Formats: sequence, structure tokens, C-alpha cells
Amino acid sequence: MANHKSALKRIRSSAARRLRNRYQAKTTRTYIRKLRATEDKAQAEDLLKTVTSMLDRLAKKNIIHKKKADNNKSKLAKYVAKLA
Repeated sequence: MANHKSALKRIRSSAARRLRNRYQAKTTRTYIRKLRATEDKAQAEDLLKTVTSMLDRLAKKNIIHKKKADNNKSKLAKYVAKLA
């Protein structure tokens, strides 16, 4: 157990941050699944804008690696472009 007040605060704040990060990452993954399941091109383009923004935000906050976000965006853009 922590012996200092600052260490106790650090435990509390890191737990809160961890929950927030997990929520944001999980929500983004759900939106990615939703985009991959979409067959309608117009709806997929709208979802792509949302997902791209979410991935950029996660990469900016170092929740996921920047290159992982870029790879995901690239693959999703290819998928949307292929839709008829």
C-alpha cells in the first residue's frame, strides 16, 4: 500500500484516467465494427468521418499508437471506397 498522500492521489487519478481511456477505446472499436458492417456508402462515409476523428483523438492522447490509428484509418477508407 502507498505510504504518501501524493501516492494515494496518484492511484486514484490513474484509476480514473484508466477507466476514461478504456471507455473511449472501447467506444471507438464499437464504431469501427459498426462501420465495417455498413453496406450503405453514404452512411459509411458519415461514420468514417466520426471514426477518423475518434482515432485521431486516441492517438493524440497516446491511448493507441499513432501508426495504429493511421493504419486503421487507411483500411477503413479503402473499405468505404470499395462500397458500391
